[in-house]
Amino acid sequence: MIFNFYKYKLKRKKAISYLVFAICLLIVNNAFAQLFPNLGGQRVGTSSLQFLKIGNNARSTGMAETFVAVANDMSSLNYNPAGLVMFSENGVTFNHTQWFVDTRLENFGAVYHFGSNAVGLNVISLRTEDMKVTTEYQPFGTGDYFRFSDLSIGLSFARQMTDQFSFGATIKYVEEQLGELKMKTVLGDLATYYKTGLGTSRFAVMISNFGGQVSPSGSVDLIGGRMANNFQKFPPPTLFKIGFAMEPVMDKNNRLTTSIQLNSPNDNAENFSLGAEYAYKDFLFVRGGYKFNVDAESFSAGAGVKFPISFARTNIDYSIAKYKELGYTQRFSITVLFPKSR
Repeated sequence: MIFNFYKYKLKRKKAISYLVFAICLLIVNNAFAQLFPNLGGQRVGTSSLQFLKIGNNARSTGMAETFVAVANDMSSLNYNPAGLVMFSENGVTFNHTQWFVDTRLENFGAVYHFGSNAVGLNVISLRTEDMKVTTEYQPFGTGDYFRFSDLSIGLSFARQMTDQFSFGATIKYVEEQLGELKMKTVLGDLATYYKTGLGTSRFAVMISNFGGQVSPSGSVDLIGGRMANNFQKFPPPTLFKIGFAMEPVMDKNNRLTTSIQLNSPNDNAENFSLGAEYAYKDFLFVRGGYKFNVDAESFSAGAGVKFPISFARTNIDYSIAKYKELGYTQRFSITVLFPKSR
């Protein structure tokens, strides 16, 4: 009788989780209908430091970056620092993004746990090859070269407040350089992560890249002996995210994670995304996702494997994302997790 009682409670919790997920989907769909036609994309091009918007982890981008409420691995450094306490191992991760026009985005991250806390280091770098300096009178080059580069160095802290609630924060130094011009600032992320207690469902909120307006410093020589050294200021690409995730299927061999996320950027229209990950024996992973009301992007997909090595556990992941006008981008990730010493 006691066994049947607990079995009934488990089924009831699962049913409530499905109901909560359906309500969230209905709310997001209603928001989509009400907000998107009114707001449109009139804010496009009103923020700086656009490289901060590029997804740089194969697992999360394989799920269309619908990840703020999943956030249970090293990619939490980018997508929700509160998720750094959702796993116990210390580790490092390396991510490579094959971006457009022969540019590459590289990312390194490291996480260390102590007590109910976790700290992390996250470094993002985007660089181009050297390019010729051209002018109106020398369209084939002056003999000089310049390079475009971006850099972000972030320090994260997360704390498990209760069995159900955690919070996280990131402070990061950001720098962008184009030839003789350089733009630099300090930005922050704040995030929360809440397990509802209804099955495996959880709820998360995050605001990323908030800070003051920035403008380039330096000067540019113009034709006719003129010089430009006064530039307009623009805000960073601040993004507010709210998400819900759950596992409708989870047993010894199979796990299906589903996630929905509403995004409100300061430089574009509101949008939402759906993502899913299927795991077989916690070894083989298949992922997919779709972004709605995003002009540039649409669907994404990915796969990964997890296997032990002599001293650690390794994840290798791959994803591909479709951009409507520009084509496809590819991402590779390698994560090594070290078991905590007893």
